[in-house]
Amino acid sequence: MIDVVLPVLNEAEALPWVLGRIPADYTPIVADNGSTDGSGELAERLGARVVHEPRPGFGAACFAGLEAATTEIVCFMDCDGSLDPRQLPLVAAPVVAGEADLVLGERRPAPGAWPTHARLANRLLALELRRRTGLRLRDLGPMRAARREALLALELRDRRFGWPLEMVLRAHASGWRIDEVVVDYLARSGRSKVTGTARGTARAVADMGRLLR
Repeated sequence: MIDVVLPVLNEAEALPWVLGRIPADYTPIVADNGSTDGSGELAERLGARVVHEPRPGFGAACFAGLEAATTEIVCFMDCDGSLDPRQLPLVAAPVVAGEADLVLGERRPAPGAWPTHARLANRLLALELRRRTGLRLRDLGPMRAARREALLALELRDRRFGWPLEMVLRAHASGWRIDEVVVDYLARSGRSKVTGTARGTARAVADMGRLLR
């Protein structure tokens, strides 16, 4: 079994689709980050394990889910319908096989699924990450897999939108083998809190830029 951490903030619209496509040998952990639309209650009714993280922030929700996980390998993915849970085994497979320590899903967007400003910001961050570390990553994808105890040992501190980048930076500094696999990126359900708006993208870039500095 593999636990899947799903950070959630008002994703009631997407939850049934996402949870309905979780592979049989993966266990969803919904990390509810203060939803006001009943996401936590809905997730429980749909059979997911729910943990509540009152501190606001994407990283805070992810960390709460990581602490709650119990399996050796843990996956993370957005719960907005932009990623297909049926592709989790593609991302986890290199970790399960011992071929990689951290695997990221490189997003292959469907038409209209990824706003131009968000895609450009992601590309620039990936290029800057490559310049500083030599890592040949093309995406800081939100679908990823790693071993739980090793992740906890990284002592990630960011609790905002810098969490995904800090994970990569600390993993690289610790000598981890980091790889990418291609996953589909779909048009999300509802309104994005981050990449769907220029303001949200700017906030994420600011958090990640602070880490790079």
